[in-house]
Amino acid sequence: MSTKTDKIDRLAALTAQRETTTGGSLWVEAFRRLRSSKMALIGVAIMALFVVIALIGPWIAPHNPTSQLWRDEVFTNRGEFVGPRGENWLGLDHLGRDQLSRMLVGARQTLMVGVISTVLGFVVGALIGGVSGAALAFGGRAGQRLDTVLMRFIDMMLAMPSLLLAVSIAAVMGQSLTTVMIAVGVVQVPIFARLLRGSMLSQANADYVLAARALGVRRRRVVMGHVLPNSLGPVIVQSTLALATAIIEAAALSYLGLGNPDAAQPEWGVMLAQAERFFDEAPFMAICPALGIIITALGFTLLGESMREALDPKLRS
Repeated sequence: MSTKTDKIDRLAALTAQRETTTGGSLWVEAFRRLRSSKMALIGVAIMALFVVIALIGPWIAPHNPTSQLWRDEVFTNRGEFVGPRGENWLGLDHLGRDQLSRMLVGARQTLMVGVISTVLGFVVGALIGGVSGAALAFGGRAGQRLDTVLMRFIDMMLAMPSLLLAVSIAAVMGQSLTTVMIAVGVVQVPIFARLLRGSMLSQANADYVLAARALGVRRRRVVMGHVLPNSLGPVIVQSTLALATAIIEAAALSYLGLGNPDAAQPEWGVMLAQAERFFDEAPFMAICPALGIIITALGFTLLGESMREALDPKLRS
């Protein structure tokens, strides 16, 4: 857990350190580096393609993704499947449904689960981290005690493997798409909480905060009007990386049978689980959703890591 928390605390301290030492705009410099980073551009291209497909997929799908139009051409008991062909570019699944149509429509559900779970983790984590950071920096002894209680709870969550925690939550709540979003969102909470807390503590010692307090500005106004807005930068960077993790974990939960109970609705994790039984006879059924998950997560990860490197010169050296 120490490695994970060290990386989070390091990212939290970047903004304050860079603005203090350079006196310039951190985000202008970071954006300039991102524009010249091939890794960032590839990540943006993959993200943009995924979002476009998720938005317009149902309209460009060549066939109904739930209709078993070619059921009489697939014989699972004899190991006879239909691979890629002119009419079905990615072949047919075990029920005679068009794989390409299911991939295009399933991208929307994959994106929805990733975005909603990340937003959930962001909101709850920011609430806990914001309260903890403000309490420790400006709350005196009572604030220190509150910070200790909140951070010990966060450390307990960070100590558990994220996927194991998500599976445990999903197993308790039952099989549903909502369960997947809540489980993956809860896993993201401690990361956002600790990151925002560390960022607020770094900002609390900045010159503009000391000047505001010397002028008699109320602590609530200092926190809400100055410290919190200037502490959100690293959290936004982390949200990009969290999206990649959310997509992978959501697919894993669906693969384990904890996702959408309606197996007819296309979703990449469900498609991968359904294809496992027929991998020897029809590997293309598993390769398509697996590549979709891997490439999409790679795009978000490339952009997130590029943003982190743009903020931290030590990572670039």
